[in-house]
Amino acid sequence: MHDIRAIRENPAAFDAALSRRGMPSQSPAILAMDEERRAAIHAAETAQAEQNKASKEVGKAKASGDEAEFERLRALVGEKKAEVAEMQTRAKELDAQLTELLMGLPNLPFDDTPDGADEADNVEIHRWGTPATLDFTPKEHYELPGVIKGMDFETAAKLSGARFVVLSGAVARIHRALAQFMLDTHVEENGLTETWTPVLVREEMMYGTGQLPKFGDDSYQTREGWWLVPTAEVTLTNIVNGLTVDEDTLPRRYVAHTQCFRSEAGSAGRDTAGMLRQHQFEKVEMVSITHPDNSRDELDRMTGCAQCILEKLVLPYRTVALCTGDIGFGARRTHDLEVWLPGQNTYREISSVSVCGDFQARRMNARFKPTAGGKPDFVHTLNGSGLAVGRCLIAVLENGQQADGSVRLPEALHPWLGGRTTLTANGDLV
Repeated sequence: MHDIRAIRENPAAFDAALSRRGMPSQSPAILAMDEERRAAIHAAETAQAEQNKASKEVGKAKASGDEAEFERLRALVGEKKAEVAEMQTRAKELDAQLTELLMGLPNLPFDDTPDGADEADNVEIHRWGTPATLDFTPKEHYELPGVIKGMDFETAAKLSGARFVVLSGAVARIHRALAQFMLDTHVEENGLTETWTPVLVREEMMYGTGQLPKFGDDSYQTREGWWLVPTAEVTLTNIVNGLTVDEDTLPRRYVAHTQCFRSEAGSAGRDTAGMLRQHQFEKVEMVSITHPDNSRDELDRMTGCAQCILEKLVLPYRTVALCTGDIGFGARRTHDLEVWLPGQNTYREISSVSVCGDFQARRMNARFKPTAGGKPDFVHTLNGSGLAVGRCLIAVLENGQQADGSVRLPEALHPWLGGRTTLTANGDLV
């Protein structure tokens, strides 16, 4: 959500920032609606003052016996009362329309967000590790001999339909171990607070983080009106919804491991093989609530938290800064981590870390009280995957594959697997 006062003060800058996202000017429509809204509020206030004045004079006219003046003033009070109600109703209608318009507009990119039209214009800012040179043709994760019996798409399709999977045995254990490894690393080494949150949320929580109203088709809603979270960003960020926190409690850094649910609207035909793009998946999500002065540095810190997981697992990756045509709706700057998948012979996204500024905080009315005193201000929010568990499983399996069909598992993961180091071609952990 945008600050209407900032748009009034510098509409050209607002439109210029939106134009970097490929959007036409919005300030003329916004300011016209805002002016009409403010005029209705002023008219209601003026009529209210006139009504109050006439109401005071009614008694005097009655006491003086001036019946004609009494009747005139009484009629005027009724007329002004109706005018106030009409103008207040109109002001509320315009306020709702203005809010809806502002809520439908994306965040403004930071100055250091690269300009561009789409993912082809993203800028690589970091690369770590070198993909192994294999003396055999690498397979995709679902083709590996040791994985086949533990990654069942046929049964999942019977149970739920396409884009679901049933994991079992060794594969399920590796998947679980990855999530535990990520959580423990973020808590013990990166200083995040482990949090467990619901996966069903009220509609206003989805509005708070920007999934609604624009992206309702991407998520699932129950008959009772709850929404299934597409990511724990929704719950973790909304912890401060409606709150004014003390400045000295910032930053607040959370991490949660949850199920996530996405309809994948608009992705028909993409990544249909394997478990790269699922309707239900697990993710370890990081969220930071910060002072406005510190949010840009926090983006780099959170990016490092995600990178360290890949480095501990010895998974080659690259980090890219998304261009203005590719960043998400609520982001001002985004860093994507792309892990090397030998089965596809390419890098694929495994984490996206974004700073949103006060965009979500305005929608949630989340503020902080300055320690030195003064008016409360909006906090800044950030979110990022640390990491997507299923995609990390894919990367571990594909990067660890051996010529004999077995998979050598990362050393960092061994303690979470009871000391086991290998997934055999028969699907056993040894």
